Amino acid sequence: MLRVFIGYEPDETVALNVLAHSIWRNASVPVSITPLMLRQLPLTRPREPMQSTEFSFSRFLVPYLCDYQGEAVFLDCDALCRADIAGLVHVSADHAVSVVQHHYTPKHTRKFLDKPQTTYKRKNWSSVMVFDNDKCRALTPDYVNTASGLDLHQFKWLHSAQIGALDPAWNHLVGEFDLNPAAKIAHFTLGTPCFAKYRHCEFAQEWRDELSSMLYHNALGEYSRPDRMTA
Repeated sequence: MLRVFIGYEPDETVALNVLAHSIWRNASVPVSITPLMLRQLPLTRPREPMQSTEFSFSRFLVPYLCDYQGEAVFLDCDALCRADIAGLVHVSADHAVSVVQHHYTPKHTRKFLDKPQTTYKRKNWSSVMVFDNDKCRALTPDYVNTASGLDLHQFKWLHSAQIGALDPAWNHLVGEFDLNPAAKIAHFTLGTPCFAKYRHCEFAQEWRDELSSMLYHNALGEYSRPDRMTA
């Protein structure tokens, strides 16, 4: 059973469900998916001014939630899985966590719902993570509740040699990188196509098709909300 955890954000509930559906539809192995809802977690730190989603810090509780056993995958909710997620596991026995190691400066200063876009070293590395949970015992609830945001997202709880590199196709940043039809995970980091501003972005129609296949027996039935999703 592959354990997958998805960040929960109330403003993007539809995105979480579309991502989960895309994972299940493409998976070759059984997948257990858990949304990280704050009221169910031992996360007590107050929300920070620059924090754009509820799951900014809850993602680092994944090894604890797995009792520091086996492997687990974390994904931001604003994504679409276009490949078999089983390809993410067993990527390396030598690393505590494996990520796509982006090196970029954001092109935009604002993102979904006009939230500020922050810039920092190793940005978006933590948006797709494969944990070897036993090697991540530093991520206790106490540490996650007290460490700075940069300490967590820049993986200062590990030595750099303990961070493995995933193929960039596993975390393609829509709107930040050049078009990539071979992307395995399309990450709508600026905003999912459920928001009107991003309804025409790369992979937007594919995202809507996934939503439609989740809602209707005829997989290509068109679903739209006039205020958010119509062209």
